[in-house]
Amino acid sequence: MTILLLGKDGQVGWQLQRSLAPHGRVVACGRGECDLADLDEVRRVLRDVRPSVIVNAAAYTAVDKAESEPELARRINTEAPAVLAAAAAVSGALLVHYSTDYVYDGSKVGPWVEDDPTGPLGVYGSSKLAGEEAIRAAGCRSLIFRTSWVFGARGGNFVKTILRLAREKDGLNVIDDQVGSPTPAALIATVTGVVLAMLRRGDMLAAGENRLYHLAAAHPVSWCTFARTIVGLAGAMPGFELRLTPDAIRPIPAAEYPLPARRPANSRLDCRRLENDFGLLMPDWQPYLERMLQLLALKRNGY
Repeated sequence: MTILLLGKDGQVGWQLQRSLAPHGRVVACGRGECDLADLDEVRRVLRDVRPSVIVNAAAYTAVDKAESEPELARRINTEAPAVLAAAAAVSGALLVHYSTDYVYDGSKVGPWVEDDPTGPLGVYGSSKLAGEEAIRAAGCRSLIFRTSWVFGARGGNFVKTILRLAREKDGLNVIDDQVGSPTPAALIATVTGVVLAMLRRGDMLAAGENRLYHLAAAHPVSWCTFARTIVGLAGAMPGFELRLTPDAIRPIPAAEYPLPARRPANSRLDCRRLENDFGLLMPDWQPYLERMLQLLALKRNGY
C-alpha cells in the first residue's frame, strides 16, 4: 500500500512519518515537494504517486495572518483538500484530513460533539470548515479529525512561545477565559495509525463513506493554566534558565488582548465517538508536555 503524506515537516506531519511507516510505503512531501497553494502541483503529485491512502497534514494555520490573506488560506485549506478528495473519489483512495476546533463559535457551555452546529469566527475557521464540506461533497472515502491546541517539539507552537517569553520576562498576562484541550502532535499521529490499522483488520470504509471524529487530549484548561503548567514544569528542569515563575503569569480576559482573529471561548471537544468506535481512551496532555520539555532540555544542553 502506498501512502501519500502531505505536510511532512509540520508538527503532526513529522510524527505521522513514524506512525504511518508500518502501514506501507510512505511518500512524504513537504512544501518543497508539494505546495498546497499550487493546485496543479498537487494534481501532478497525485498522478505520480497514485496513493491508496492520502494523509493531508498540511494546512494554512496562521490564524491572525489569515484575516489579511483570505485567498491564500482558502486555497490551501479549502481548494487543495477539494482536489485531494476529487482524486480519491476517482481512484478509490482513502483520504485522511485534519480540521480544527475553530469551526465552532465557542458559545456552547459543554464540550462540542461532531453534530453540533458550526459557526467559525474568522477566515481560518471558515476555510477549514469549507475544506471539510468539499471533502464530503466529493464523495470519496474519508476520515476527518477535528483537533485543538496542537503542540510538539517540532515547529512553532504555544509551548515554545511561552518558554521564550519566560526567558525574557518577569511577568506575563495570559488569557484565562478561553478553554480547550492542549493536544500533542504525537497523540494525533498515534491515533491516526491505530485507526488505520483497525480499519484494515476489519471492514474498510464503504465507498463514499465519510467519518468525522473529534481527536483531542483529556482535561481541558485555559491558556493561562496551560502557560503556568509549562513554566512550572520547565522551571524545575535543568537547562531552561527561566526568569518567569508560574505565579507571575496573570490571568486576563480575551477582551484585554485583542487580536486580528477572534478565537472560540470554548474549544472543548467531546471525543466519545472516536473512543467508542475504536476502543480508545484519550489521555491527559501533561505527560506529553513533560516529555516534550525533556527533549527540548536535552537539545538546549547539546545532546
